[in-house]
Amino acid sequence: MARIYRDAYGIPHVRGSDVLDVAHGQGWAVATDRAWQLEWLRRRATGTTAEVLGADAAPWDRFAWRVHLVDTARRAFDALSTGSQEFVAAYVDGVNAGLHDDVPELEALGATAERWPVWMPLATFHAQQVLFADIGAHLWGRRVAEVLGADGALLAREGPRPAGSNAWAVGGARTTSGMPLVGGDPHRTFESPGVYHQVRLCSEDPGDRFDVVGFSFAGTPGVQHFAHAGDVAWAITNAMATYQDLDDVDEPVDEPVDGPSVLPGVGFRGPSTELGDLGFEALLPLLRARTVEDVDAALDHWVEPVNNVVVADRGGAVRYRWAGRVPVRDEGGRWTGWRTDPHRLDVDADGQVVTANERRGPESAEIGERFAPPYRAQRIAALLEGRSRLGAADFAAIHGDTLLGGIEVLRPLLPERLRDWDGRMDADSRRAGDFATWRSAFVRLIAAEPVLDGLRAPAPDPVFAPYFDVTVAVGLALTTLVAAGTPFGIDLAHHAERAGRETGTAPAWGSGHVFSPSHPFDPVAHLDAPAVPRVPLGGDQDCVRCVGSLPGIDDAGYRGAVARYVWDLADRTAGGWVVPMGASGSPRSEHHLDQLPLWAKGALAPIVTDWDLLEEADGPGRGGSPS
Repeated sequence: MARIYRDAYGIPHVRGSDVLDVAHGQGWAVATDRAWQLEWLRRRATGTTAEVLGADAAPWDRFAWRVHLVDTARRAFDALSTGSQEFVAAYVDGVNAGLHDDVPELEALGATAERWPVWMPLATFHAQQVLFADIGAHLWGRRVAEVLGADGALLAREGPRPAGSNAWAVGGARTTSGMPLVGGDPHRTFESPGVYHQVRLCSEDPGDRFDVVGFSFAGTPGVQHFAHAGDVAWAITNAMATYQDLDDVDEPVDEPVDGPSVLPGVGFRGPSTELGDLGFEALLPLLRARTVEDVDAALDHWVEPVNNVVVADRGGAVRYRWAGRVPVRDEGGRWTGWRTDPHRLDVDADGQVVTANERRGPESAEIGERFAPPYRAQRIAALLEGRSRLGAADFAAIHGDTLLGGIEVLRPLLPERLRDWDGRMDADSRRAGDFATWRSAFVRLIAAEPVLDGLRAPAPDPVFAPYFDVTVAVGLALTTLVAAGTPFGIDLAHHAERAGRETGTAPAWGSGHVFSPSHPFDPVAHLDAPAVPRVPLGGDQDCVRCVGSLPGIDDAGYRGAVARYVWDLADRTAGGWVVPMGASGSPRSEHHLDQLPLWAKGALAPIVTDWDLLEEADGPGRGGSPS
């Protein structure tokens, strides 16, 4: 049986005799740390959340059935190679051995954590990713086109995109060690517990050794997006590719579509559902990777989400590519194959690469239509440009940069009192708070314009309601709208001046811009989610320190960096990693929130690899209570 060690933050280090032993140990560790989360993910994937949360949860369940989450997962598992099936099965055996019911959420529901079938990791992964290509944004785009015509692109294309991540790397000629550095942070909706589980996976099989630290989606074996394997390290961002299509089906609106769909009469196509492949064939090769070429080859198996990838190794190689399946479409929109050129770019030893969901160039135009604004990418590039003798601490400092991208677009419309503001969204800044108050007032005035009234009809399904809020859309698109001059005939200068008159002295930005993770219990009146401190946060949607809020509605930070990392190819322990909350999902654990203070101030937890500095903990072969 694998042995489980833990560091001072309770992060599991799994030490196994072979790859299947490691997989079993990883499953056991995540089940003991995140039992409620795994049960919730199982219910999300199978469309059974309403059984425990009531009718308000039914829209998601219907969506899960419509897009065939379980069917796709079953097909994908059956199509895996024998080795990959055994790897997933060993992980599931570990999950089932470690599941337990003595956690607050399960007790509050009077529920148990049910055993996982062997295909469940694929189903939970699919459920976590299926909306990442923004089905809701496609539906919203249809609405604005119907109401506003071609001008509706201002509210539906470049600009109003809440998705995002940062990743960057420099070659060894730019570092103190002479070896590459990789850094970054993925951005998603804040959740309690967090989406990622930090883990170290070590196989001591003489014929199959590996030792990898990284972030794993809870419920998914191996490490997928961000990891350091000693000799090679990698990171990703969302490539913002258009790899899912919605098809109007010529049948009565109240009749189900024969095949995956998102709404009655609206069919759904995605690579995973078309191929019966969820990319799990990449997981074992990633664990065994030693070089950039190894990671690159592993990611040829990736399906979705389609990602930008940054990878570097101890030999000095640094490479960019995108990974995943993007369909080739004919003029009628029919899928005729898959794009095969991932636009590999090898970075010179004295070079750098940055990816932050922006429109990069031909490689982006070939695969996508909607991208994030360029501000984060431009700022990271500027912070790296011309610098040498960089170390892990320099990369960690980039995570915390709070200069607001797009502020120069807005500056001519700012109240006179803010014209000389430096644009930094620091938590303790009253001027940032004043700006945010003005911005919210400005957004509300624009959103109230009668020309936008046709957009106010309810979303076609509650699952997509966040995409159909006019105020949210205006807030996300604000710099795009301002750059357009008088969008939809709206006198923005008048509204900006009025917002300036109606606002003034405001508290510091961090008084309202606080950590606000979502929990499945939030919409249910009689259930209380475990308390999480609402700590003040610097940053904003278009800062490198991305902490998104909803201007015009709420300043609370609802999305942003769900992990941060610095991978040093010279020495893993010189880098660091952190998640917003902690390794454990249980509020009864000392490791439920112990990383929150580090994360909130932009610091990293240490990466510990010396087994003598770790404490052996309860594991599948040792008795005791789960952490």
